[in-house]
Amino acid sequence: MRTPLSVVIGAGGTGGHIYPGLALAEALRRAAPDAVISFIGTERGLETTLIPAAGYRLHTVDMIPFDPSLGAKRFLLPAALLRSGAQARSVLRTQKARVVVGMGGYPSAPAIVGAKMAGLPSVIHESNAVPGRANQFAARLTEHLTVAFDGSRAHLSGGERARTVGMPIAASLAALDRPALREEARRAFGIPEGARVVLFNGGSLGAARLTAAAVGLAARWRGRGDVHLLIKTGPAALAETRQKLIQAGAGTAGHPHGPDAGVRPVAQAVPYLDRMDLAYAVADLVVCRAGSATIAELATTGVPAVLVPYPHAPGDHQTHNARVLSDAGAAYLVPDAETTADRLADIVGPLLADPARLAVMGRAADPGHHARAADLLAETVIRLAGQPTTAREFTP
Repeated sequence: MRTPLSVVIGAGGTGGHIYPGLALAEALRRAAPDAVISFIGTERGLETTLIPAAGYRLHTVDMIPFDPSLGAKRFLLPAALLRSGAQARSVLRTQKARVVVGMGGYPSAPAIVGAKMAGLPSVIHESNAVPGRANQFAARLTEHLTVAFDGSRAHLSGGERARTVGMPIAASLAALDRPALREEARRAFGIPEGARVVLFNGGSLGAARLTAAAVGLAARWRGRGDVHLLIKTGPAALAETRQKLIQAGAGTAGHPHGPDAGVRPVAQAVPYLDRMDLAYAVADLVVCRAGSATIAELATTGVPAVLVPYPHAPGDHQTHNARVLSDAGAAYLVPDAETTADRLADIVGPLLADPARLAVMGRAADPGHHARAADLLAETVIRLAGQPTTAREFTP
């Protein structure tokens, strides 16, 4: 009797690592419907909710971030890697894993260490234009490297052998037909007739800078019937943001079609967006951070953007990510410190008034391999599953 393919994916921390891991899992299931797929992460990140919600088992290990701000605690990193790697090795044995995938971020490093300890083939995927510290380390432990952007190779040990596969994105976005879905999307979000839509998307947990600028812009544009701001705040900031919109005369307590629908809002705040296909279909323009997953989604779906890189990202990698689109003419790049309501009004206002310009920006992005990235990475994983394993111990 044939043993089903068992793959363990290391992914965690933020949605920028988790969602590509889930896209890979989806692609593996398409290629091998009986595959057994599970994840390794930690108790700290969004993986504790996102991965089980998607129907996959999450195994947690004890790991600390690859973060210089830890101070003296950074000297605990080698011991933490050994401990969490041993925990991961135990998971791999229990799962009868044949291949291990590291999607980047510190929760994925123990999976690659565990694979090395267990003598299993592994592959890492680097999603950012400038690799994070975890993958810079993990690249030394595996021969199999994949990247989302060509430029990442120069920053990885052994990067010359890396394969560019693009950024794995959900199938619903890879095949998104924005015009065909637009009317359904407008109904889903209750967008007023004739209003052009600006989506503010601060990432998995929202972004205080973008939310504050969005509220200020809504206050400035209150009473306008030709524009609507859809603001994803993250759960923690939702109530405060809605209250500020009400105080500014720019929003209501809830959905535009709710009990106070007599007041036509210029903005609405939502805690999260579980249907990004609808969000991108409804948006004429996106104001967002520049995580690698977001850049890939924008390039693939053809949504023009104003990009505000997170200024504290390791190696300033979000600015490098953003330049992939801004250099192509598909986006404007605005530094975080300059992102105010007034600055956005000067950029967003003229763009909304010029649909032809927005259309040019939407066509300027090179979708690259992103729409096929999950399938390409799945092909690599399945190929590695046929390789023999060797039992070897690893000491960092």
